[in-house]
Amino acid sequence: MTVEDVRAFNRFYTGVIGALDYERHLYAPYTLTEARVLYELAHAPHLDAADLRGGLGLDAGYLSRILNRFEEGGLIARGPSESDPRRRRITLTAHGRATAALLEERAQDTVGALLDGVAPADRPRLAEAMRTIRDILGTRKPPEEKATAQKPAEEVVLREPRPGELGWIVQRNGALYAAEFGWNAEYEGLVARIVADYAEDHDPHLERVWIAELAGRPVGCVMCVRDDTPGTARLRLLLVEPGARGHGIGDRLVRAVIDFARDAGYRELVLWTNDVLTGARRLYQRHGFVLTAERPHRSFGHDMVGQDWRLELHDRGD
Repeated sequence: MTVEDVRAFNRFYTGVIGALDYERHLYAPYTLTEARVLYELAHAPHLDAADLRGGLGLDAGYLSRILNRFEEGGLIARGPSESDPRRRRITLTAHGRATAALLEERAQDTVGALLDGVAPADRPRLAEAMRTIRDILGTRKPPEEKATAQKPAEEVVLREPRPGELGWIVQRNGALYAAEFGWNAEYEGLVARIVADYAEDHDPHLERVWIAELAGRPVGCVMCVRDDTPGTARLRLLLVEPGARGHGIGDRLVRAVIDFARDAGYRELVLWTNDVLTGARRLYQRHGFVLTAERPHRSFGHDMVGQDWRLELHDRGD
């Protein structure tokens, strides 16, 4: 990705949402920045100028002029802060709340009209792409906050799923593979059946699920379940969120399955994947899996080549 790639996307997106026309239509008679200040005041009623300046990254003088205009227009009232007498609390008046509500209604109508032009089948991909951008760019920190030799990076924790997280596995698999590969709901249905079978009946000594957690939230998962062949375990539903890639999470999840399967006494570990999942296939190869079979098939709305991979855990004489 280059700087021009990002700038080209910005030019495209501002055109799509009409950002260049905000002052003449969507937020008239207010500027985009003024409308954003009104939005923040409407959704967080206990703000002062310092909160707004820090949250929006605005110049103090520029924000002061905006607030003076709002006060003159009867949109805001200023009073002493309850928590810090040195600060002035800013609240919307009844006129200010009505104005913010009108701008919010215009924005809702505009975005609603934009989504009306998006095919229902494409909406999960669009939502996931937006979430990916926010996850990646939203985790950036100022240079002084970045990890240094004295400040280690956040630790990845592998743990058992908490209540509700088996459902998270289904939801994230469905959304992520729709966004990255265009797979339809057939795949989500398959994942739901796999997870339901595990939840309803599994032997904790022979089967297990791992959730990878980073910064307090789940960012990956994998399962180890019994295969129909005696002495064989199956690795299933390996997933790492796009914003969490690069931390070695996939390696750790695969290694956890291998170690568990070996300790449980399985002779071999197998998995099924598809040729389009190049990153996962490289990961399996690094851990010693060997490709044993390939078959073309049509699933999840696409023509693909399914692949069977196998890892021998113990010698046959053991």
